[in-house]
Amino acid sequence: MGKIARNHLNVNLNLNVRGLTQSSTLAINERSRQMILDGKQVFRFGLGQSPFPVPEPVVETLRQNAHQKDYLPVKGLLQLREAIADFNFRTQFVDSSPDDILVGPGSKELIFILQLAYYGDLIIPTPSWVSYFPQARIIGRQVHWIPTKAEDGYRLTPEKLDMICRSDPNRPRVVILNYPSNPTGCTYSTEKLRQLAAVARKYQIIIVSDEIYGMIHHQGQHVSMARFYPEGTIISSGLSKWCGAGGWRLGTFIFPKELYWLRDAMAIVASETYTSTSAPIQYAAVTAFHGGSYIDDYLEKSRRILRYLAKIVRNQLESAHITVPAPNGGFYLYPDFEYYREKLASKDIITSVELCERLLNETGVALLPGVDFGHQPEELLARMAYVDFDGKNALEKVSGYYADKKLTEDFVRDDCPNIWEGVHRMIDWFQSL
Repeated sequence: MGKIARNHLNVNLNLNVRGLTQSSTLAINERSRQMILDGKQVFRFGLGQSPFPVPEPVVETLRQNAHQKDYLPVKGLLQLREAIADFNFRTQFVDSSPDDILVGPGSKELIFILQLAYYGDLIIPTPSWVSYFPQARIIGRQVHWIPTKAEDGYRLTPEKLDMICRSDPNRPRVVILNYPSNPTGCTYSTEKLRQLAAVARKYQIIIVSDEIYGMIHHQGQHVSMARFYPEGTIISSGLSKWCGAGGWRLGTFIFPKELYWLRDAMAIVASETYTSTSAPIQYAAVTAFHGGSYIDDYLEKSRRILRYLAKIVRNQLESAHITVPAPNGGFYLYPDFEYYREKLASKDIITSVELCERLLNETGVALLPGVDFGHQPEELLARMAYVDFDGKNALEKVSGYYADKKLTEDFVRDDCPNIWEGVHRMIDWFQSL
């Protein structure tokens, strides 16, 4: 690369990427892996990766389609888009057609190219998933954070959304609404979704309803925003969380017909970037979205395990004066360590980054600091992904020994030992300050 080209690259980096680092979730995973290779014990509560295996019928379909090598349509395999449309109706009672759907290599990529294709401001609640803001910054989009409160479960309120829009009501905007939430696990009631939909309709906001954790709502009661604001909602989902297939990289967007212009613009960007999503993965995903008794059973048992772990871990943390909003889905908790502020300060720990660094170095517990999710550095918040256990073994236990029994703390001690020991190491560390 010549001098002029290098200088031009540096200008672009300074404008869009300067100050950004590698995705914090990936960074903590790589650091944890290296510490383990160095012989240290690490409790991997940093990366939010499903602990459960990909359902065997889906894996078998992948085996059978490993030979598929052709480029597929940019918008996705028709057979897959038909399965996704049917899945959407079965699970959310929302009508959609294959033409409404765009398949991509992960919902993360689809959210990124949406911001490339649409010129509106991005509105995200605090806290929010770690990649929304960096993506917007890379592209050069204006970002508005909307603060939320712990007593509201860190949920976006209709009043706050209305307040940010009323001064410039005609400004184009995109709101990303992720629920059950990463990082809190909290979700929205049907009534709150109705109220948010009314505000979105009033200001003609595009809602990206990030429902990647919807199928692991702990009670199986997820409700899509598209039920209440169908004309302006894009449903974002994929295989990574509910199907245990994060590394397969398959995401989906479902558009209303009113937003076909945006679907087509995104498809143009896709055609010039990733071309199409991996063919064998798309064929395998057809089996996942078709569902059936095996998938239903897999989801029911996954929810049962996650629901119980959330309850036990939250109760243990709260017994040590670590406050945690009650989660409704996913596999995250968002503890607040404010109770220990003075004792932490005496150890020269005043930010969430410093807190997570010391915890990792002194206990082996890997958490992500609240600052990565949009909170101020001095707010002593962190995200805990309670996924450090053998998901295959856990599923077998709830299919066998615990099939007709209630889960107990013995299940956590025996079958999720890293969860049990990691939580107690963390609690002991705080109580010893």
